[in-house]
Amino acid sequence: MGNKEYAREWLSLSKKNLDTAQVLFDLNHYEDIIGVELQQCLEKALKSICAYQNIKIPREHDLVKIYFIVEPYIHLENENIVLLRIATDYYKDDRYPNPNYFLPSRNEIKEVLEFARNIFNQVCALVGIEQEDLL
Repeated sequence: MGNKEYAREWLSLSKKNLDTAQVLFDLNHYEDIIGVELQQCLEKALKSICAYQNIKIPREHDLVKIYFIVEPYIHLENENIVLLRIATDYYKDDRYPNPNYFLPSRNEIKEVLEFARNIFNQVCALVGIEQEDLL
């Protein structure tokens, strides 16, 4: 039996990030800030699968690496794994202006936002938690 309460804690945090990203997107806010919220939403949603399955939570921000840990429980197509890589790049340890700093486009953010919402919904269904029961 899965650890539903531990998964709920992670999903509650993920929902906050997702809701924040949606509000900021609707307000036409800065795409790089929205991107950080989306990366955090996805990271916490994937880690909630670890929590549910009683797998040690990885101290990792790379969404692809986390996905490969939970792949036995949730399957993504290759194009969605690419979106995980894109979202991973939104969350950098060094987010100060430098040659590698970039601002994602609004269209890209919209695509990752829709993807994050889909993953969040899938994970809620996987662990048997209603979104209304979060927070």
